[in-house]
Amino acid sequence: MPSAPQSPWRHLPNAISSLRVVLVLPIGWLLAHRAWSSALMLVAVAGVSDGVDGFLARHFGWQSRIGGMLDAIADKLLLVSCFVILAVQGEVPLWLAWVVCGRDGVIAVGALLWRVLVGRIDPQPSLLSKACTLMQIVYLLVVLLALIRWPVPASELPGWLVAVLCVASGTDYVIRWSRRAWRALHPARVPP
Repeated sequence: MPSAPQSPWRHLPNAISSLRVVLVLPIGWLLAHRAWSSALMLVAVAGVSDGVDGFLARHFGWQSRIGGMLDAIADKLLLVSCFVILAVQGEVPLWLAWVVCGRDGVIAVGALLWRVLVGRIDPQPSLLSKACTLMQIVYLLVVLLALIRWPVPASELPGWLVAVLCVASGTDYVIRWSRRAWRALHPARVPP
């Protein structure tokens, strides 16, 4: 059996992440045109693909720097666009879209600052961040199911869970990466 780096399949997780980036446009178009059933199917495909590419990368040792970046970009593009479009249409609370976009904005600015001040960045999503992404996907699926009149229990709990996880994971990112940046920029000093 060939080693992981020599496998012809080693780029499969990156291809799946790229597919998720490509799906952002048709999903956005379907949401904008209120084609809820079709949007639901593509969001479900994107959600499943997010888990599949991560599993393949970890299980077979096919992780790469570009794969980590593609995965993060795909998640942010998909989730932010869905929340913004649905908020503009009045299907999700505007405040929740602001929380989702705010978290991703903080992470994007932090990554840019890291790149400028420290250097190369290797995405390392935390368990909390993964839980946040999963909850956002679940929330979108629940909203879309409700929009196609599928019997889902009416509850604001999923939205509040998304908000709490966004704030918690965003705070976690700021703290963890600030400490790493301090250590990288001041190796002889004690971090704050």
